[in-house]
Amino acid sequence: MSKFSQTVGLATGLALRRADVRYLAHVKHEPLAMLQTPKGRKDPYAIYRLMRQNGTLTLTPRGNFVTAHHRVCNSVLRDRRFGVAQDPDLNLSFLGMNAPDYTRLRRLAQPSFSPKTLPTFRDRIEKTVGSLLDQATANGGRFDLVPAFATPLPISVITDLLGIPDADSREFGEHGAVVGSVLDGIKSVRHAVRFQAANAKLHTLFENLFELRRHEPADDLITRLVAAEAEDQVKPGKLEHMVLLLLIAGFETTVNVIGNCVLALMKNPEQWEALRADPERMAPKAVEEALRYDPPVQGTSRIALEDVELEGQLVHRGQWVVTMIGGAGRDPDVYEQPDEFDIGRNATAEHLAFSGGMHYCVGQPLARMELNIAMQLLAERMPKLRVAGPVRRRTTSTIRGLRQLPVSAG
Repeated sequence: MSKFSQTVGLATGLALRRADVRYLAHVKHEPLAMLQTPKGRKDPYAIYRLMRQNGTLTLTPRGNFVTAHHRVCNSVLRDRRFGVAQDPDLNLSFLGMNAPDYTRLRRLAQPSFSPKTLPTFRDRIEKTVGSLLDQATANGGRFDLVPAFATPLPISVITDLLGIPDADSREFGEHGAVVGSVLDGIKSVRHAVRFQAANAKLHTLFENLFELRRHEPADDLITRLVAAEAEDQVKPGKLEHMVLLLLIAGFETTVNVIGNCVLALMKNPEQWEALRADPERMAPKAVEEALRYDPPVQGTSRIALEDVELEGQLVHRGQWVVTMIGGAGRDPDVYEQPDEFDIGRNATAEHLAFSGGMHYCVGQPLARMELNIAMQLLAERMPKLRVAGPVRRRTTSTIRGLRQLPVSAG
């Protein structure tokens, strides 16, 4: 097939998909489709309330199931009878693995996120946060929190942990962000072209880095994974996919939590005052509340690996269950006054922002450390922080975060 034919086919497919979403959203009022509209992206939580009113587990027009109930989401994510399936277009094979392959590769990455290893990163994270805040202050105290603070912090940390040289970290981060953007689906032909180009550039960068670490090993995660590949613990061709996912997951979640958390605090001044009054103690609470209240990953899907009876319904092998994590965090059966942002909340159940079960986020200890330090130092260094311009959200549904958050520290 010629490149022109492929482009025409992609454009036609995207147009048909958009038309289908509009029909389901505006004519059939189907909740999953409504989430993909501008109104749904602005306030998905109203749609999750509608989902819960429709039942604990509902069938979608495409023959799959969806739930926004915490209990059901938690059950599906922890149930080994449900798994994940790889999307070949995304080329993120680690995300599409089930046991035993996933378990083996997770075991290789786990030591880099262990309680023994993480304290070595604290000083570096604190210095990075301090440096970024210094730069913001040097610019007059008015800056866009997303590109100036929320984005460079996790990129710096994850590239350091992986062992990506400082000279290459920005390029890895930029291309990784483009590849990560397809987690919400290809939006246009231009988007597809950018994804393919970024994927190709990352492939070259990774190949060069792997070759470097084979000859010049260092004390980093990529060196350990390269050694594992040589010992046949990692199948040929899987190393790049695994590192790519760790790279993307290492900054995608953290970037968006910082933005979402700061915005929630700015919209609730009494909560910002509570954080200012005791930053060290309240920063972790603010982070956990933000992860519940406005999580960066709004939903994830699991496929039935066998027939499963769930909530009185039979989920056949091969059917999907879409677990709306964002909805689970606002479930009134689990959280009192769930639509209120309250950093003093005594949580009665664990939020699902880092997923659950076998696929519970391996990097969550590092993410929590970054987020806690970021929020603590932000409150200490910029106690008069306020929003200073129009806030713009990302035009995505699965990933929820900000594109722009202008603030003033004065």
